[in-house]
Amino acid sequence: MKSTPLWKLTLQVFVSFIIIASHLARPVVAEGGDSGFISIDCGASRDYVDDVTGIQYQTDEGFIESGTNYELSSPANELLSNINCLSNFPTGERQLMTLRSFSEGRRNCYALKPKHEIEQKYLIRALFAYWNYDSKNQGPAFDLYLGVNYWTTVYLFYQPCQLHEIILQRYSNTEILQVCLVNTGQGTPFINTLELRPLNNSLYPAPLPLYADFGRADVGARLSPSTTRYKDDVYDRLWSSYYDQNDPFETNVEVEAEDSAYKLPSEVLRTALQPLNHSDLLTFNLIFQKMGQHYLFLHFAEIQKLPPGHKRIMNVTFDDDNSLSQQLTLEYLKPITLCSNKITKGYINFTIRAAAASDAPPILNAFEVYISLPQLNFPTATLDVNAIMQIKHIYGICRISWQGDPCVPSKLTWDGLNCSSGDNIRIISLNLSSSKLTGQIATAIASLEKLESLDLSKNELIGPLPEFLATLPNLRLIDVSGNKLTGSIPKAFREKANLELRVANNPGLCQTNSCKGHKFLIPLIESVSALVIVSVLVSLVIWRFRKKRGIAFYLYMMEILKPKNQVFSCSEVLCITNNLETTIGEGGFGKVYLGTLSDDTQVAVKLLSPSSRQGYREFQLEAQLLTVIHHRNLVSLVGFCDENDVKALIYEYMDLGDLNALLSDKNSEVLKWNERLQVAVDAARGLEYLHDGCNTPIIHRDLKPSNILLNNCMVAKISDFGLSREFKNEKDSHLSTQPAGTLGYIDPEFQRSRKLNKKSDIYSFGMILLQLITGHPPIRRELEDNCFIIDWIRPKIECGDIQGIVDLRLTGEFLAASAWKAIEIAMSCIAPQSIQRPDISYVLQELKDCLVMEMCLANSNGIPRHSINHSGQLDSISTPSAR
Repeated sequence: MKSTPLWKLTLQVFVSFIIIASHLARPVVAEGGDSGFISIDCGASRDYVDDVTGIQYQTDEGFIESGTNYELSSPANELLSNINCLSNFPTGERQLMTLRSFSEGRRNCYALKPKHEIEQKYLIRALFAYWNYDSKNQGPAFDLYLGVNYWTTVYLFYQPCQLHEIILQRYSNTEILQVCLVNTGQGTPFINTLELRPLNNSLYPAPLPLYADFGRADVGARLSPSTTRYKDDVYDRLWSSYYDQNDPFETNVEVEAEDSAYKLPSEVLRTALQPLNHSDLLTFNLIFQKMGQHYLFLHFAEIQKLPPGHKRIMNVTFDDDNSLSQQLTLEYLKPITLCSNKITKGYINFTIRAAAASDAPPILNAFEVYISLPQLNFPTATLDVNAIMQIKHIYGICRISWQGDPCVPSKLTWDGLNCSSGDNIRIISLNLSSSKLTGQIATAIASLEKLESLDLSKNELIGPLPEFLATLPNLRLIDVSGNKLTGSIPKAFREKANLELRVANNPGLCQTNSCKGHKFLIPLIESVSALVIVSVLVSLVIWRFRKKRGIAFYLYMMEILKPKNQVFSCSEVLCITNNLETTIGEGGFGKVYLGTLSDDTQVAVKLLSPSSRQGYREFQLEAQLLTVIHHRNLVSLVGFCDENDVKALIYEYMDLGDLNALLSDKNSEVLKWNERLQVAVDAARGLEYLHDGCNTPIIHRDLKPSNILLNNCMVAKISDFGLSREFKNEKDSHLSTQPAGTLGYIDPEFQRSRKLNKKSDIYSFGMILLQLITGHPPIRRELEDNCFIIDWIRPKIECGDIQGIVDLRLTGEFLAASAWKAIEIAMSCIAPQSIQRPDISYVLQELKDCLVMEMCLANSNGIPRHSINHSGQLDSISTPSAR
C-alpha cells in the first residue's frame, strides 16, 4: 500500500485542529455583538462571514487606493511548515490565502473610519503571512506606521508569519485612523488581514498607544497550541495557552466577567496555575522584545470552591522592589485585574505568594504585557489636510504617493508638496503642473493659508482667475500658464506687492488694463469676420459646384446650411406622426407622439392640448428658449408648428424614455450604479448650462425624473422648458403666484415665500439624486400613510446603514465610498434654506468626483466592485426637518 505523504498528514492534523477549535468555541455574545468591528480580508474578492469565528469580513475596496491582490490556490508546504506561527491566529484558511501587495510607492495606507464617537479606545491587529506568493523564496521586511508615527517593523526573513497588535485612542469622530506600510528597500510590503475592535475606555490605563510586546497568556490552559478569541472574548482579543512546571488546574463552572471592564472570556478565567506546594511561590521571568516603558496586567479569578470561612489571600511583587501596596483577596468566581507600575528594564520577574493568613496557595489565571510607544511626530495641520484632500478628490488625483499624512514624516511627504517644520506643520508649496487637471481652480486652495508657491501650469483649467488667490498672505508665486482660463486678471493681483504671476498661454485670459472696455467688442469683431470669410468661401464653393454639377448639389448644400429649427405646417405634423398614431407620453403640456421625418430621423412631437394647464404663452416661451440654447445635455428642438389652433414642438427622439420609467419597479433592466452616477452628472451639466452658461440665467422650475430623458447611448438630457423663467440678475428672485413644479420635488422654501431662484432647481435636483440612489420617489404611499423619503433616509444615515439606503435592486454592487458621497451631495441640495444649498457647478464637480473615485478605487489593478459596509462614513449631514 502506498504511504500518505508527510505534508498531507500534517495538513489533515492542522485542519482537524481548526475544526475542533471551532466546535469547542462557545458563543458568549457581547452586548451589541460585533458592532463596530472592522474586519478586512486584504486581497479578498468578496465579503463573507468567517466559518470559524462568525465575523463578517470585508474586501479592502474603499479602504485603500493602491496595491495588487493575490490569492493562493492551495496552502502547499509553506503553510504546513508554520502551524506554530498560525496557532496564535485561529481562523479559517480563507484569510491566510489572500493578501494585498504593494510594489509601487514608498508608503501605502489603509484608512479606517470607525463609527464610534470621540475619545474611543481601539485595538488594531494586522496579520502578515508570506507563503512565497511572489516565488522569490525570501520574505520581506518593512515598517508599519500608525498615522504619522512608527509602530513596528515586520520581519519575515526567517519567520514567514507575524501578528502585530496595538491599542490606541481616537479623539475625534472625524479622525481617520491610518495604518501605513512603508517600503524600506528590503522587499515588497504586503498584508493579509487588518482588524479594528472598539474597547471599553476604562481598559488599559497606561500611556497610549500600547504595543502588545509579549502578548496575552491564558495561564494554565492544557491544550497547546490553543487560542481563545471572539465570540468568547467580546473584544476579540487573542489569548494563547501558557503553562510551565507549576500545577495547572481548571473548573467546569462558568466564570462570568460581565461586571468587569476587562470582560475576560470564561474559557481563559476557568484555568489557572498554582505551585505544587502550598508554601511555594509562583515566579515568572519574562524577557521583552523591545526596550521601553512596559506595563503588566495580571488577571485573577477564584475558581476553586473553598470550604466556608477559607480565603485565598496573595501578595504580588515585581523584582522584589516594586510591590503592589494592597493585599489581594479573591472571591469565588469574581475576576480582579491588577496593573503594574511602569517597567523600564528589558525583562521582568514577578512573584505571587500566599499571605500568612491565606488558606490556599497563590494562583494566576492570565496576564498581558504591553509597551508604551512614544509619539514623536506632529501631524499636518487639520485645516491643510482637509484642504489638500478636497483638492485630491475634486481633480481626481491618483498619485501613488498621495496617501497618509501629506507632510509627516518628512521623508514621505507627498509629491508636489513642500511643508514647514516644527510643531505646527503647514503646506507651503503646491506643484500640480502637468497633472491633467480640468474644471475651475478649486476654492479649497484658499484654505492653504501658509501657501507661498502655487504651480497649476500646463493643465486644462477653465473659468476665471479667482480673486481669492490674491488674498493668501504668504503667496509669492502663482503659475497658471498653459491653461484655458478666461476673463480678465482681477485688480487684486495687480495691487499685491511681491507677487509673481505667470499667465502665459491662456488665449481667453485678457492681460491688459484695457480689457474691460473692449472684452465684448473683440469677440464680436472676430465672430463677424469669421462669418464673412466662411460665407464667401461657401458661396464660392456652391457657385463652382453648381456650375459643374448642376442644381442637385446646390439643393444639397442649401439643406446643410438651413437653420436647425424648422417651421412645420399642420399637415406636416400630421404626416410625420402618421395622423398622431403612436402616443409615447403625456404631461401638463399635452400628449407626445412619435414621428418620423423624411430622412427617417425619429422625433418626438409634443402637441399642445386645448385643455392643457399650460397655455400659449408657455408654448411660445419654450419655443423661444429652445431655438437659442443648445447643449449636449438639453433635449434639442428640431422645429415647431404654430398654425391656427395647432401648437406643436418637435424634439429629438430619446430612445430610452424618461428617468422615472427607468427607475420604476416595472422596469426589468435595473440601472447600474455607475449608470446612475453618469445620469446625475449629465443632468447636472445640463442644469449648469441653464444656470450659468446662458447670457441670461434660466431656471427650469419643474425638474423631476420624468423631465430627464435618455437616448440610446445612455446620455441624459433635460427636457420640458414650459415653465422656465429667465433672470437678468442672478441675485434677484422672482415673485410668482403661479404654481410651479411637481409635488415632492418642489422647493418648500419657494412654496412658503413664492420667491423663486436658482436654488429652487437645486432642491429639485437633490430629490432626483435621492431617487437615483434609493430607487424610491420623494413620497411613497404605504398602507394609509404617506412616507417621505427624507424621513425614511435620515435614521439610516445616522446609523451608517448604506446597504439599507442604496436601491436594493443593485444587490450590493456599488462602491460604498461613492454612495456616501452621493448621499452627502443630495442632502446638501435639499437643505431647508436656499442659502445653505450649493451652486450647481459645485454639485457637478462633486458628482464627477464620485465617478473619479470609482475609477481610482474600482479600476485600480482590476479590483472588482463590491459593496463595503460602513466605509467612508459621513462626518455630518444636514437633513431638513420632516414635512
